[in-house]
Amino acid sequence: MPGSPARGAAMGGGPRGLRKSWTELLAGRVKKQKYDPEREQKLKDSALKLLRYHQNMHDLLLEVEEPRCKMVRLGELIGCDGAETSSDRSAPFIRSAFRDQALRLGVPVGVLSASVFAHSVQQVCLEPSHPVLLSPEQSKKLSCLLVIARHLLAHNMFSRLTFCQELWKAQNSLLLEAVWCLHTHGVVSLQELLQSHPDTEAMTMWLFKSLRFLCEQIGASCPSSGAVGAASCPSSGAVGAASCPSSGAVGAASCPSSGAVGAVLSGIVQMLISRGFQESSDPRRLVEPEKMSQVATDVLQRMLAFSLDTLDAAPQTTLGHQAVSGWITVYSGHTCCGMVSEDSLKSFFSHTLTQILTHKPVLKVSDAIQMQKEWSFAKTHPLLTDLYCRVLVTLGPEESVGRLQEVLEMQEVNWQHVLSCVSTLVVCFPEAQQLVKDWVASLMARAFESYHLDSMVTVFLIVRQATLEGPYVFPSYADWFKESFGSSHGYHSCSKKTLVFLFKFLSDLVPWEAPRYMQVHIFHPPLVPSKYHSLLTDYISLAKTRLADLKVSLENVGLYEDLSSPGDIAERESQAVQDVKKAIMVFEQTGKIPMPVLEASIFRRPYYVSHFLPALLAPRVLPKVPDSRAAFIETLKRADKIPSSSYDAYRKACATAKEKQPENATSGQRTEPDCAEQPLGLLTAALEELRALMTDPTHYSVISAQVSVVSERLSAALGHSSDDGSLRRSKIQLSVLPPTLQTQEQEVVDLLLTAFCQNLMAASSFVSPERQSPWAVLFVRTLCGHMLLPAILTRLCQLLCHQGPSLSAPHILGLAALAVHLGECRSMLPEVDPGVLAPASSLCVPDFLNILLTCRTRDSLLFCMKFCTAAISYCICKFSAQPPASLHNCLSPGLIKKFQFVVLRLFPEARAPCGPEHTACVPWRPLYLPSADWQSAALSLWRWDSFQELLKEKEFYTTTPHSPVGSQAAGAGSRVAQHWHCAPLRETTSGCYGPLVIKCGSALTSAFHYRRHDFHQWAIYERYFPAPAALGGCGGDLEAACTVLVSELMDFYQSSRSYKHSEDSDLVLGGRTGNEDILSRLQEMAVDLELDQGSAVPHGCSTPQSHFLFRVFRSRLQALARADSMATSLRRQQEVLIYKRILLRLPPSVLVGSPQAGQPMSPNCEEFFNLVNSELRNFCCHGSVLTYDITTHFFRGLLSMCLRSQDPALVANRTLTECQTKCPVILTSALLWWSRLEPVLCSRWKTCYQSTLPRELQRLQEAREFASNFASDSASPAPSPAWISAAALHFATRDLRKENVSAHLKRLDCEREELLTALLFFSLMDLLSSYLNQRDTAEYLTAMDICAEVLMCLERRKVSWLMLFQLAETDAKLGHLLHLAPDQHSRLLPLAFYSLLSYFGEGAAVREEAFLRVAVDMYLKLVQLFVDGETSIVLPQASRSLKLQGHSELQGSPIQLMTKARVFLLQLIPQCPTECFANMTELLAGRGDCDPEVSNALRQRQQADPHFDLYQEPQLF
Repeated sequence: MPGSPARGAAMGGGPRGLRKSWTELLAGRVKKQKYDPEREQKLKDSALKLLRYHQNMHDLLLEVEEPRCKMVRLGELIGCDGAETSSDRSAPFIRSAFRDQALRLGVPVGVLSASVFAHSVQQVCLEPSHPVLLSPEQSKKLSCLLVIARHLLAHNMFSRLTFCQELWKAQNSLLLEAVWCLHTHGVVSLQELLQSHPDTEAMTMWLFKSLRFLCEQIGASCPSSGAVGAASCPSSGAVGAASCPSSGAVGAASCPSSGAVGAVLSGIVQMLISRGFQESSDPRRLVEPEKMSQVATDVLQRMLAFSLDTLDAAPQTTLGHQAVSGWITVYSGHTCCGMVSEDSLKSFFSHTLTQILTHKPVLKVSDAIQMQKEWSFAKTHPLLTDLYCRVLVTLGPEESVGRLQEVLEMQEVNWQHVLSCVSTLVVCFPEAQQLVKDWVASLMARAFESYHLDSMVTVFLIVRQATLEGPYVFPSYADWFKESFGSSHGYHSCSKKTLVFLFKFLSDLVPWEAPRYMQVHIFHPPLVPSKYHSLLTDYISLAKTRLADLKVSLENVGLYEDLSSPGDIAERESQAVQDVKKAIMVFEQTGKIPMPVLEASIFRRPYYVSHFLPALLAPRVLPKVPDSRAAFIETLKRADKIPSSSYDAYRKACATAKEKQPENATSGQRTEPDCAEQPLGLLTAALEELRALMTDPTHYSVISAQVSVVSERLSAALGHSSDDGSLRRSKIQLSVLPPTLQTQEQEVVDLLLTAFCQNLMAASSFVSPERQSPWAVLFVRTLCGHMLLPAILTRLCQLLCHQGPSLSAPHILGLAALAVHLGECRSMLPEVDPGVLAPASSLCVPDFLNILLTCRTRDSLLFCMKFCTAAISYCICKFSAQPPASLHNCLSPGLIKKFQFVVLRLFPEARAPCGPEHTACVPWRPLYLPSADWQSAALSLWRWDSFQELLKEKEFYTTTPHSPVGSQAAGAGSRVAQHWHCAPLRETTSGCYGPLVIKCGSALTSAFHYRRHDFHQWAIYERYFPAPAALGGCGGDLEAACTVLVSELMDFYQSSRSYKHSEDSDLVLGGRTGNEDILSRLQEMAVDLELDQGSAVPHGCSTPQSHFLFRVFRSRLQALARADSMATSLRRQQEVLIYKRILLRLPPSVLVGSPQAGQPMSPNCEEFFNLVNSELRNFCCHGSVLTYDITTHFFRGLLSMCLRSQDPALVANRTLTECQTKCPVILTSALLWWSRLEPVLCSRWKTCYQSTLPRELQRLQEAREFASNFASDSASPAPSPAWISAAALHFATRDLRKENVSAHLKRLDCEREELLTALLFFSLMDLLSSYLNQRDTAEYLTAMDICAEVLMCLERRKVSWLMLFQLAETDAKLGHLLHLAPDQHSRLLPLAFYSLLSYFGEGAAVREEAFLRVAVDMYLKLVQLFVDGETSIVLPQASRSLKLQGHSELQGSPIQLMTKARVFLLQLIPQCPTECFANMTELLAGRGDCDPEVSNALRQRQQADPHFDLYQEPQLF
């Protein structure tokens, strides 16, 4: 507007040559001109065009002008009270400016505004006064920014995603309170912000650290527990203020008060719990990002683990303890303020309790037995007891006890946490005391019923822990032991076997338990029959020997035991004083001599005379009025319980007591050492002097002299002299999951390891390893000569196995060199027993160090590569004068094999063959430099020609059939497949190359996925597949490769189920990244094999070829024992489930086998039929059907076979007809799932063949239609065969409500007898399934009603149904039904028979001759079921449920059911005609002892006249 008056006025001078402000100009124009809306709009447009030029968006927010101020910048705007008002006036200008700038830059306006505001928030958070909180000034600035951001959001001019991405670029300066303000003010939710972070691990660590600082603030401002608790109170005003986005709470939150800060913590925890512990029924769960759920649970778990680790550390007050004090406040039901569902809250607290109980399960049971006295309620850290109380209050005592029981049965536990939790439970929750007693009783019953040792251990630990809290909480240990084992009604009194079990357990406790408990066992022994008294005497002899070894006398047990005392055994004099006090107290109450005193005066005379009486008769000034003590002494004197000489001496001593002063026998003082840390300081100085000598590491004499000084100082620091006792030990026992060290040991070991690493780096900077003196060997021998080897190995386990990825390059190099020198001294070192970490019972030190290198995650894989590279390179350099084959003298062959795997796994360029002339140098020297390139070093070592020659030795083969492939990375297997395939199987979801779920748009993740895929392709098809069989390969045999791969997969999943790490305990085949990839390779190979075999079928060959998958499974099942016990049954069931899941991942044509010769080509389903009939029918059935997945897989395979045949309909009909006789369960399964199968089958068949379904499929379709229309008047007749129609009718009836069953089955009287009989069979199977289910009472009642209706219909039509309980495979009519019944259902048929007792017709028993025989047979089998214990699987829980429903059948125990059956038989026998007793002798043969009375009644009735009286005196002999 060059001609504008405003421009001239602005540029021209006024009276004083000053420019007029924009406001003055506008004000003048308003006064002179009338209001014109159209002119006003034109003026605004002109002004915007003018301001559009030379605009800076970052300066825009700092130069917004408002009418009341001159040039108000953003800082001034933030300081104004009317931020909302000013923002509203400047908002149109801001919006327009953003639009113009975005148009000029060619970017979306939302992206531009988000970037600008992210930069502004970052500027606000710079130079914070607190690690997570905002200052008051920062809060004001942020408040105004949030107002503007919300305004832009309201106009769709703000990109949340871009804002999050830009904000995370300055993560280190981002404050948690600022993030929370963004969440509460609705700019961007905390969930959206966290989800947008590109690095989940980094974001998790940021949130974890921020929460720690926040909790430190809470703990520092609220040191008392009451204040801490108040901080999380939902009634606090600050909570509501902080959660309201429009209340201006940002400024309030900046104050570091406990209420405001607690509100931030409370809100974040609410979000984490609601996202991490949503119930599966929550509809938000379907769209909830899995990443957010993982982050939430990970942060909560890390905070709890940090709290537990901090409380386990030194008890002094530290910042860590302040953080723990603040974090514990979140474990309260009030914290969530109704924002989290009750189910999610319970799930969170249940998960918390589980994590506490299983946190670092280091201690063994023997340790718990010895140390549990230190874990009482009073001795537990107050913050830990506070945590227990908060969790237990929310869960409630009953659920808490149940959770304790479940965790103890299923997982490895931290015994200290378990037992201290039990103490808190019984002390703080009185109602829990009875729950604990009931739990103990159930464990005792289980222990003696099944001789379960773990239950026995748990009982004694829990009881002893509860007794530590005093008799007001739990009976004393002596009372409990007497009550449990001191009578003939005790758990141990059942048989000799239970007695042996008890005394064997008590004997095993002797080496570990405290003397007081052994004294209780001796003084209150279990009641034992006289003929087994030798068991008791043997135990007492063992316990007395142990007490003698401990120099503890049996007399040390006082008259009144106090097992809650901290000490194991009190001094005799102090115990006697306590006994005197308690005896006097009892005497005051009763006026009689206490019974323990009388018993001691007779049976424990030495203790009574030597200790009790001297304590009672201690000289004192006698009162004028005799007190209780004097009266008690006189009473004992009158009872002749005090010798006259002792009494006279007591009286004389009391008379002279006033003239003597008591001597102070405890006036000694302890002398504190002058300098407790002086030995450690001297050792540090000696190590520093040794490091100074490393400038010339070739001076052996000087260095060896200094090493001797170090050895001497080390002896002083450890408090013992140097000896070789540790070297002479045959084995070192280590606890490595996770390892722990005492504080003093860890300080010394850390000092020595640090010195070794520093010395190595210093020496290597001057001289290469091969030119150095053997100082390192001297140093290692010094360490091993001071009995420090177990501590050093434990610390190495901590560093390598648990902290490896966090180690720096100098640490890695130093520890790798130390491993080499420990291997060099292997002949001097004992073997190591690492427990569960390795399958072998003991390992040499190099092999032990090798198994510490795990390859489960990307970080651990990279660390393994670095450590192996450093160790091998150092070893080659150090011993360069020796041949390369000597490497195995210092390093484990498994480590070299692991290096091969890691290099080939990480670096694709290493898979190319090395040139024969390549002579790369050994990369040790560059490694100690700060800028060490590990990848180049590893590749240089790999390409070194001497190293490649070394790998050709048999000991270092990675394809040797019996090579022990080291570490969990590759497992310990017998074939190359375990090395090259089981290592990827163990990769976790944060594994070596990307997460399990590959997210769209992540190029890096996709690249990782492709690299992993390429490695598997190379390892299988280029490395393993072409390798000759002599080297562990398969020699190009595709079937052999598939066979080995399937076997290794199944072995891996079996071992994963039994492995003690929780991350390996799932059975999901795709639960790991490596699993999916290996399964994909198996699928590819299976398809190739199928194509090869299909093209190679010899013409005219009538013998079908067995599929390799069935051969593998058949051989594995043959190796397993039959399911004669619960353990073997579960193992077999697990094997079947794994096999089934692998089968479902392979092409469905596997199920139908290779086609048989001839035209038309027909499937060969024999092997699948055998699998179904022998295994799947028992383990994968629900009633008489298979699961949907295996059913539809079979039909997909059938359709694929039909596609390859010239007559598809004929092939389908033949196969399904064959199913009727060989595998009918497939047809019943198809009927059940027909509603889901029919659309797929019809669609595919019509698409491929343009015709109707084959006849046998139509038969299934007709059967379903018949069942659906059965109750209608237009129902069609039942199609044949009758049992298929019966199955369809049964499935349709089962889905009805209970009250509609009778109406639906009203037309049964018109149906064929074959259909009715088969329908009863299916109804019986369903009834037994409802028994085994034990969860749904309505299901049982419906099944019972269906059975009753069908049975009554058969009775009305006088159709025999007894053959269903006497089925045999030779039965032409009903024999095929046996294939429909699982083995367990067949065994439980007697249960179904007698559950229908009340529905039997009145004349049925007499009308049919076979009825009595069947009834007797069912009764004898029922008794045998009871003897075998199978009735306990079904009846107890079912009975309780049915009793609640008022149902008459099966109420009570199995004995009551057998009693009803027995009474029924005894009443039936006299009514049956003589011909019913034919062949009864054969029936009773071998089973007459099951019930002699019934057997005798049958035999007498068989020989008696018609007037036989059942109730006459039986002749039993």
